[in-house]
Amino acid sequence: MMRGLEKFNKLVEAFETLPTVGKKSALRFAYHAVLNDTFGAMKLSSAIENAIKSIRQCQKCGSLSEHEICDICLDERRDTHKLCVVESAKDIFVLEEHKLFDGRYFVFSSLDEEVLFKLEAMVKEGVKEIIFAFTPSMASDGLILFIEDKLKAYSLIFTKIAQGVPTGVHLENVDMLSLSKALESRTKV
Repeated sequence: MMRGLEKFNKLVEAFETLPTVGKKSALRFAYHAVLNDTFGAMKLSSAIENAIKSIRQCQKCGSLSEHEICDICLDERRDTHKLCVVESAKDIFVLEEHKLFDGRYFVFSSLDEEVLFKLEAMVKEGVKEIIFAFTPSMASDGLILFIEDKLKAYSLIFTKIAQGVPTGVHLENVDMLSLSKALESRTKV
């Protein structure tokens, strides 16, 4: 770090906290923001501040929303009989970007009782099929079995996306064709 440039160094450190951004990239971003595109940097700063103040999790499904309930949960055109359970809200963005699914979603982010209660509440609204769209792994298979056990009192079909998605690869890193085929070829659990 260069002495006498504490604020610049703090900016580099802030960029380094972002996923996949190393020291060299952080330095390039900081240099660009400070010297090449101050207007763009101020716009970015404002967008980040506004997003932090406005974005929250949907109280129903756990996706991102600017309101208490997200637009997907409120959309009456969605198939309420199908519920796609994902690991994170960004997985919803991947599926929605390519228009691969017309049902509703649920972000299963942790094993706490509140998450299980919200999932069960959605199931009670008429869900007939739960589609697990987790990154394939032994841990995911265990989680699927756990959720199935918790929801065994309901008449549900449990499926998971087919193995067109390589083991250990997150949905955001899978090409659209593979993801589309995996969702279409989901298998019964």
